[in-house]
Amino acid sequence: MTIRLQKILLPTDFSEYSAAATKYACELATKFDAELHLLHTLETHIAAMPEFGMGLALAPYVKEPRAAAERSLADVLDPKWSAGRTVIQAVVEGSPKTEIVGYARKHEIDLIVLTTHGRTGLAHVIMGSVAESIVRTAPCPVLTVRPEGHQFVMP
Repeated sequence: MTIRLQKILLPTDFSEYSAAATKYACELATKFDAELHLLHTLETHIAAMPEFGMGLALAPYVKEPRAAAERSLADVLDPKWSAGRTVIQAVVEGSPKTEIVGYARKHEIDLIVLTTHGRTGLAHVIMGSVAESIVRTAPCPVLTVRPEGHQFVMP
């Protein structure tokens, strides 16, 4: 059986944790000559938004964060690495658990590479695990990378 990766999805929240997954995604994209999809999800919290009865449109509250996320996506990859490669950047709105899996389905992604934040105990129970949910529901294999611990590197 030959593994063929043509499209790799790298969801990012721009944290230091995401940097660990970026290394793996870039290396795999290089090895397989695959296009790399960078995805950031803007979580919209209804409680933080004005009431619809106030007559205020929702668009201004999402426009600024979307522009900031698009600028940040441009800084995720080393320009030397991405030169001459197919890199697709996207910003979506909603729940990361839902949007990442939906993006993978829509774009026929072959592999999702993401990091875990390593929450345990009460924090895991309260906040849940985005990575765990994606592993359970993704339409393709998912490589989860822990930010610390063993790394696969060539000697």
